[in-house]
Amino acid sequence: MGSFSIWHWLIVLVIVMLVFGTKKLRNVGSDLGGAVKGFKDGMKEGTADAKPTEPAQQVGHTIEGEAKKEQV
Repeated sequence: MGSFSIWHWLIVLVIVMLVFGTKKLRNVGSDLGGAVKGFKDGMKEGTADAKPTEPAQQVGHTIEGEAKKEQV
């Protein structure tokens, strides 16, 4: 009872096609496909642009020096 059979899904598909029409559903499908393609292209550009600007810090090296205090 928890799962629908193929006949249930076919009836739902027919009702949706009657309500919205095939042309509107085709437009929605192409818009959704274009949005997914744009998202994938954006993700590829984002990973290509994210180059490390600083070298990785070396572990175990200490930099010694003195800090000078400014007098106001």
